[in-house]
Amino acid sequence: MQAVISKEKADRLDSILRCSRNAAIVVHTRPDGDALGSGIAMRRYLSEKRGLQATLVVPDTLPQTLRFLTDGEPLVNAEEDSAGAESAIRSCDLLIVQDMNAFRRAGSLEKALDECPAREKVLIDHHLNPQEDQFTLVFSTPDVSSASELLYWVLKALEGSAEKLPAASLYALMTGMTTDTNNFANSVFPSTLEMAGELLAAGVDRNDIVGHLYQEFSETRIRAFAALLGSHLTILPGGIAYIVATRQFQKEYPLREGETEGLVNIPLGIGAVNMSLYLKEEKDHFHVSIRSKKGWSANRMAMEYFNGGGHELAAGGNLYFPRDIASPELIYDYLAATAARFVQKD
Repeated sequence: MQAVISKEKADRLDSILRCSRNAAIVVHTRPDGDALGSGIAMRRYLSEKRGLQATLVVPDTLPQTLRFLTDGEPLVNAEEDSAGAESAIRSCDLLIVQDMNAFRRAGSLEKALDECPAREKVLIDHHLNPQEDQFTLVFSTPDVSSASELLYWVLKALEGSAEKLPAASLYALMTGMTTDTNNFANSVFPSTLEMAGELLAAGVDRNDIVGHLYQEFSETRIRAFAALLGSHLTILPGGIAYIVATRQFQKEYPLREGETEGLVNIPLGIGAVNMSLYLKEEKDHFHVSIRSKKGWSANRMAMEYFNGGGHELAAGGNLYFPRDIASPELIYDYLAATAARFVQKD
């Protein structure tokens, strides 16, 4: 893992930080635990260890399930304060992009990022196919569990040990890594366990994190999962399963943002299921989450059929109507046809 963070790159980042005064940190749209964990960790590090003015900018709604992490954090939500978000990006001399491989994944902030006049632009990400030409320095490693893990090794390369990093940064990094591995159920590498051990040794209270993440669900979430798995789970020939949460279903079970986290993984517990899709109907599109078992490419499914991408076993995208399908009601026919083509082709 240490070979990934070369001394040359660490020294280059250190030089950039020494010459910077005002940093903007931007994460992807619909930020999850990894985006927020890595974003908060970086903001705390820059402000507490480097003395920079640092602003974390998020494109849109924050998950209610991560309030324990974000409450009290001075971040700018572009959905609520677009002028403030654009100002933070426009006025920075250092732009740091985390947990996304290109500006387009920041949604409404893409144009502001494209036009950002910052002298230095740094990418820290673990997704495939980073658009490196948009940045002056790139840390891109798909073979780590999360952007939070990659950031941990980057910061450790700068400071030498976990104990020298702000406690709030360590807590946020453990949270981000825990969510992106589904509590160590997937995307775990030797370096992931090494990181976890070092964070525990540095005093991070993982029991507190696990309690917040997995023991504070609403009753509605449990009942919604039961309904979705009981009546809305379909397993197609070839081992592809899907669950569709229509807008009508969402009215019956009003879930908070982030409460469906983990649902897409559950059908993979069935021996005959090799790939699982969870689709949530929005105003003009379905948001699609895809997970798969080894040998089945969630990334290829997302890229070819859902305008998306991601990792080999975990990806996502969107399906728009009427551009991709004429109406939401046709989603079931689309899924059946898509699954048949995917199985036949691959």
